Amino acid sequence: MTRSFPEERDDPMRDFLVTAQGEAARIEIMVKTWGGDGLDAFLAELAEGFRGWIGTRTWRSLDGDLTLAAEHAGSYVRLTWGLHDRFPDDERHFEMTTIHAPGEDMRSLAIEMRTFLGSDPL
Repeated sequence: MTRSFPEERDDPMRDFLVTAQGEAARIEIMVKTWGGDGLDAFLAELAEGFRGWIGTRTWRSLDGDLTLAAEHAGSYVRLTWGLHDRFPDDERHFEMTTIHAPGEDMRSLAIEMRTFLGSDPL
């Protein structure tokens, strides 16, 4: 976690590096957010919806370089994380899906994200 403008101590902009690695590729993208863009709150809402919801719930970072789509599939929640280039003419993107138990597993993820986003940036 770093400050977008380190000389401004009250600046709410936060940057953090997201790395996704598979057998054939490693992707790294610096994600820019405005105080986390509510990612922790989005995850907390998913945790509170442990009984389920219809359709897909989505979240995106300030510049759209990180996206998250959530679907409730009964006994689990499917989170599809997307990493996207910031340049509109460059259509490279990477997606990865993680599976989580509804309720407590999602609540733990939300708490971990809140802790991370609330940490003091460098």
